[in-house]
Amino acid sequence: MTGIDTAATDAAWVVVDTPLVPQELAEFCRDLERLYRINPYLEFRSWRAADGGAVAAFRNLSNGCEFTLRLTLDRLSEREFIVRYDRGLKRRTRFQIEPAPRGARLVITDEYGGAVPGTDTAEVDRSLHAWGVALHDYLRREARWGRYGIWRWYMRRVWVPMKPVARRITFIILLVTLAEIALFALVMAIYWAEQLR
Repeated sequence: MTGIDTAATDAAWVVVDTPLVPQELAEFCRDLERLYRINPYLEFRSWRAADGGAVAAFRNLSNGCEFTLRLTLDRLSEREFIVRYDRGLKRRTRFQIEPAPRGARLVITDEYGGAVPGTDTAEVDRSLHAWGVALHDYLRREARWGRYGIWRWYMRRVWVPMKPVARRITFIILLVTLAEIALFALVMAIYWAEQLR
């Protein structure tokens, strides 16, 4: 579920239902770089940890803007934190973890400010919904396959650092490869069935 509030707070939000319990989701969210890199519209050039946050250089594919920002992490509690940005139209992103009937819910709220009425809004981040969907899918797969070391290694060391376009290309190559293997197996099965006649 996503929403946009254009009233006093000038914010947009997405609600992500996850299979994790609140404590597991809070632990997952501690890795700020992974959390942001899962967004399929952010193409990172660099991410460098800094005191109380990070310095990130990236291109937002949803609006075509290039950014180099200092992100400052402000932990309000174990289940709520804010990432503040040192410049730009988007001033901060709030992350709130809530219990849900089948796990935990992550609410991500982008809060905007500093815009003068009538100014260009090209910086507005249109990737929030896609980020929510990507997080939901990632956490669902993590809950299912995360107990396997090879899966954790691949996702954290290979998949997360990839650019979004590389992820899509890798997925297509994997599907084509699986189709080729299935076709080869079918041809071999037909061949052996003919030989056994």
